[in-house]
Amino acid sequence: MSFPRLSSPAAGRMVASFAAVYLLWGSSYLAIHFALETLPPLLAAGMRFITAGSLLYLLVRRGGARPPTRLHWRSTFITGTIMFCVANGSLMLGQRSIPSGVAATVNALVPLWFALLGWLWLAEDRLSPRVIIGLVTGFGGVALLVGPGESAGTIDATGVLFVVFSTLSWTFGSLLSRKLPLPDSPLLTAAMNLLTGGIMLLLVSLLTGEIARLDVAAISARSVLAVLYLALGPSLTGFSSYMWLLANAPANRVATYGYVNPMIAVFLGWLLAGETLTPETLLASIVIIASVVLITTARKPKAAAAPPLTIRARLRALAQRT
Repeated sequence: MSFPRLSSPAAGRMVASFAAVYLLWGSSYLAIHFALETLPPLLAAGMRFITAGSLLYLLVRRGGARPPTRLHWRSTFITGTIMFCVANGSLMLGQRSIPSGVAATVNALVPLWFALLGWLWLAEDRLSPRVIIGLVTGFGGVALLVGPGESAGTIDATGVLFVVFSTLSWTFGSLLSRKLPLPDSPLLTAAMNLLTGGIMLLLVSLLTGEIARLDVAAISARSVLAVLYLALGPSLTGFSSYMWLLANAPANRVATYGYVNPMIAVFLGWLLAGETLTPETLLASIVIIASVVLITTARKPKAAAAPPLTIRARLRALAQRT
């Protein structure tokens, strides 16, 4: 078996981009764990996205992207609020009570929601038997996480449900963005989503009293560094790499992050945060990741062939031509 040569800049960037998406996104759950040690969840997420969004916006605009219109800002306000305020805010709230590896595994449900909502809402490709099996096993894996067992009570059901809602919100916002007028530059759109989502997170943090209750003296350097890492690593570098991969690599290969990230998150949580996996949690993780593999590698069903024309229909078509 021969391996591709990495001498060309494009091949080197491909490897670097996959490494960024795998490692930076996979490690983001451990960074969230450290950020939540001394920072409120919504405030931490807001600071992360405003920092990443501001830097990305400046870089893209300096790179020559055309300025967004008022309509573009309205669209990204909607999608940014859903994807970053609601979805990521729910992830942060959920991860207060569940291990980072479990949060990453549940977050792998995103491809399942894409398949289900794309079919129900956007009338996209019908669900193949393989995709249906993936949907059933994926949500069955979540049931294993929160259901009764020898380790019942070790995984907080509320925390898991927050993350499930996060995946649903992220998918809904992503699909909704297809229907809204957005800038030509995907990176400019991403920057605007990050900015608007971060601003909304800070507003909700203020309204819920998080900021008023904040004990500045209790904030640790590790939490601050974790937020900075989340902004510059997973949000800025990781997301930019992901957008480049979408334009330059096969979609099914890009989708592999959905089952690589949880494995990296579980390993880092065990290595650096002392998190443990019970047999039930390990089984549920395997089931969820297997369901993602089923869905992301499923072929699109072929369109049904048109029925043959009857003799009468052929005669009518011939008469119309003459």
